[in-house]
Amino acid sequence: MTIHSLDVKKEEILTEKDNALVEFQETLREAVEIMNYPKQVFEFLKKPMRFLEVSIPVRMDNGQTEVFQGFRAQHNDAAGPTKGGIRFHPDVTADEVKALAGWMSLKCGITDLPYGGAKGGIICDPRKMSQDELERLSRGYVRAVSQIVGPTKDIPAPDMYTNSQIMAWMLDEYDHIREFDSPGFITGKPIALGGSKGRETATSKGVLYTLQRVCDLRKMSLKDTRIIIQGFGNVGSYLAKYLYDLGAKVIGIGDVLGGLYDEKGLDIPYLLENRDSYGIVSNRFDNSITNQELLERECDVLIPAAISGVIHKYNAERINCQIIIEAANGPTTKDALKILDKRDILVVPDILANSGGVVVSYFEWCQNNQGFYWTEQEVDARLKEKMNASFENVYNTAKKYNVNMKIAAYIEGIGKLAEASRLRGWLKY
Repeated sequence: MTIHSLDVKKEEILTEKDNALVEFQETLREAVEIMNYPKQVFEFLKKPMRFLEVSIPVRMDNGQTEVFQGFRAQHNDAAGPTKGGIRFHPDVTADEVKALAGWMSLKCGITDLPYGGAKGGIICDPRKMSQDELERLSRGYVRAVSQIVGPTKDIPAPDMYTNSQIMAWMLDEYDHIREFDSPGFITGKPIALGGSKGRETATSKGVLYTLQRVCDLRKMSLKDTRIIIQGFGNVGSYLAKYLYDLGAKVIGIGDVLGGLYDEKGLDIPYLLENRDSYGIVSNRFDNSITNQELLERECDVLIPAAISGVIHKYNAERINCQIIIEAANGPTTKDALKILDKRDILVVPDILANSGGVVVSYFEWCQNNQGFYWTEQEVDARLKEKMNASFENVYNTAKKYNVNMKIAAYIEGIGKLAEASRLRGWLKY
């Protein structure tokens, strides 16, 4: 047997990479103090209520058995069942999953969903696994966590390097264990199995609607805006297509291997046609640049849509844009945000900008519970309404407390969690 270790070699350049959980807790503490909540609120929300670590043995195609480590964190279920994706990635850690679960709780509070946050992950590299191996791993994960998940407990969804097919395998495994059909157990499913129209593109559309609101506030024309998107997976690629179709100039895109940049604008349809199933296309070009170089190129709007910690204290002074829209989770470190604030660069935080995925996951769950399904136009209209309302609340909170939008988003998210916990009698204040 091979045990997959947490000590996975990073492929990224050596940079300041703050711990995601520490970042979550430090910003949480700051927001709690601004709201004059008692210390117990911070102590209760700083860690997940539940955290499960599992070992998943998987028979590989070569006949060997490998054991993969998996996690599931349930941050807070005061407002309703927990909700959050499952990521397959070689760099997944326990602390990252805990932080992501906390961020998901805040997203649900910001968007006024009847959920708390959760997150799952498996340490693996799906790019090096066959479809059969991925199916066995997906089913093994569900068997390992089945006691703490379910349509009224904790509802998983896709995340980094997982997709609707993986959700379908997980749904089928859960149905076999529970011995009844339960489409509301998981979201991001194929439409044929009860998935929602518009779910696959929901995060990208949420980012787009957020960017449109920022352009309205700044009196900028989206058509004249120069945009760099660092990340060309599900979120980044759909977003690039929408922006290209609307006439925006996408001058840079990045994938896991590098970036492409053209100040005249990239041919996004060509890149979409020629990328592989993991969003990689830069290796087809001789003039590719590094992701760090891409992040520092001049543009109007920079959209990090890949991994965490790409904007840090060592490169924040060289970021050359007016606006950052965080499509990835945690792409800007706390130290970097201080530098960007001083430089008057607007940062729209991840827990607001990329919340479209959980919003449409909620819509999917509602449709599963009702047995009544909506058109894509209905889904998009409701998503846009949610995103615009959430943006206005966070923007107004930022002005009210004279804080940046990240702190304001935390304030908005914490409010619902704290109130639900108080009403249940879990917190006394």
